Amino acid sequence: MPGEQMANSDGQPPAAPATPPAPAPPAPAPPPAARPLDTIDRSILRMLQTDGRASIRSVAERVHVSRANAYARINRLIDDGVIRGFSALVDQERAGQGASAYITLKIVQNSWRTVRKQLTALPGATHIALVSGDFDVLLLVHTKDNRELRELVLTRIQSIPEVLSTRTLLVFEETDLGPEED
Repeated sequence: MPGEQMANSDGQPPAAPATPPAPAPPAPAPPPAARPLDTIDRSILRMLQTDGRASIRSVAERVHVSRANAYARINRLIDDGVIRGFSALVDQERAGQGASAYITLKIVQNSWRTVRKQLTALPGATHIALVSGDFDVLLLVHTKDNRELRELVLTRIQSIPEVLSTRTLLVFEETDLGPEED
């Protein structure tokens, strides 16, 4: 009869048809091959590092190309991943972050991705690098004061299971180095 299932030879209803496994998601496309930068590209980069708000017109005038050429070059540098974004240089002390420190971390071998994810969530973390040498990670943090810095190190960072040890280096004075002039 329609809708009825026939039993197989051992009296059990037939097994449901197997569904094919879902296809694996496509692998992310590899980044484009790095194109060589010429002197104009390098001049544009230095200018934008000095003043990320520079107009296309001023960039074009400074590097002696047309506005259309400057616009196309900047877009190519962005598309190629050479320019990762634009940001403001902040005076941390004037912004209420009076304590700065570099913190070195020794971590469990092969735990970099896990640790990096947790460190990026820390308040005041501004730079994280996986390095070689006597320690594994170099972390730059800015906090309101030393009390907040102590809390960050002793409570937040040292509670990460993969962190084996830390060393805190207080920053007494900072100078941001800009791009070299032509």
